[in-house]
Amino acid sequence: MLYPEPRFVPGGDCFIEVELGDEMSFDLNVRVHALAAAIRAARIAGVVELIPELASLLVSYDPDRISYADAVREIQALSDALSGGAMQEMTSRVFHVPLLYYDPWTAECVDEYRKTYPDKTPDPELMCEQNGLADRAALQRVHCASEYWVAALGFWPGLCSLMPLDPRSRLNAPKYNPPRGWTPKGAIGLGGGLTCIYPDRTPGGYQIFARTPMPTWDRHQRLGAFRESPALFRPGDRVRFVPIQRDEYDFIEEEVNVGRYVHPVIEYQTFSVPKYQAWLQTLGKE
Repeated sequence: MLYPEPRFVPGGDCFIEVELGDEMSFDLNVRVHALAAAIRAARIAGVVELIPELASLLVSYDPDRISYADAVREIQALSDALSGGAMQEMTSRVFHVPLLYYDPWTAECVDEYRKTYPDKTPDPELMCEQNGLADRAALQRVHCASEYWVAALGFWPGLCSLMPLDPRSRLNAPKYNPPRGWTPKGAIGLGGGLTCIYPDRTPGGYQIFARTPMPTWDRHQRLGAFRESPALFRPGDRVRFVPIQRDEYDFIEEEVNVGRYVHPVIEYQTFSVPKYQAWLQTLGKE
């Protein structure tokens, strides 16, 4: 649910968790980013950093410059002033992310895990079972049919949490229990209702079933897409997954390695929340 008022939770002496709801939804996430934008624009003295997430916002503040009570009061006032609690339009880049579905690297990772936990169903088959899909081909069709909303970055530097904007592409899957010790860089995972792109070789718990050769995190900032930040994505960006074959994967990987790769992105599109919500209404009439 969407809370009628923000809930403020202290985190030690220099953090505030601002909770706006307890569900995973586009409307709630847009509200989180609207409040984050309002706080940035207000330039509150003593507020150091904002970390927006799916349904909440972590605020870092300097207690020598602003008290907890004053920070809460300022943020509450900004929340009250938001018209409808959300932005109506925003700039939203669109990235086309090449994907090799059912690649050998994620398959190797799953096979290694199953040597220790043999009862674990292979990830693609588990996802098909959980979502009533006939086979891997159906899973791929559903997964790549929608644009995805970059709702948050977190868990690992540059790791994005992606929501499908088309509800017909919503998929769900349980997380690993226990988690994996490693995940290939560029692996695509599904956990709960979220898709993620693993930016590096990391531990992980999402079901994995594809891999991209396109880097989404580069601390050395070698390629042009990383000129402003080592993280490729920003909250409010959109992602479109483009299925590719192994030869295309190898070609892109080589372009990345030699520093020639240019990320396929459409810059500075305007995303209209009212138009998106109106489009959702048309789906129910089909």
